[in-house]
Amino acid sequence: MKARTSWDVVCTVEDLVPESGVAVWTEDGPVAVFYLPHRLPALFAISHTDPFTGKNLLARGITGDLKGQPVVASPLYKQHFNLQTGQCLEDEEVAVKTYPVLLDGTNVRVEIPAANKESVAA
Repeated sequence: MKARTSWDVVCTVEDLVPESGVAVWTEDGPVAVFYLPHRLPALFAISHTDPFTGKNLLARGITGDLKGQPVVASPLYKQHFNLQTGQCLEDEEVAVKTYPVLLDGTNVRVEIPAANKESVAA
């Protein structure tokens, strides 16, 4: 059985900056949404929280491509995180949460686990 989720509007396409990320708040916590218009897919969403520092800053990282994989480099200690899998390239035991993301008209939607919504509302 698939867990319940919802597709929340987190920003609009006008809020996105090409080759960069924006931080959005969801009921699952802070999420970094990246827009890489030269790639397919062009949108990626990962946790905004750097697992090495606990700081919310990954949306401010520098995006790039390592071995054909889209990545973001953490602004503090420069670990690279794969934008598709969340895996840290320098430490295979560390990963950040990834979220399905899509463009719905001009709205950017991120799939959020519904269970977390219930716990926030309680």
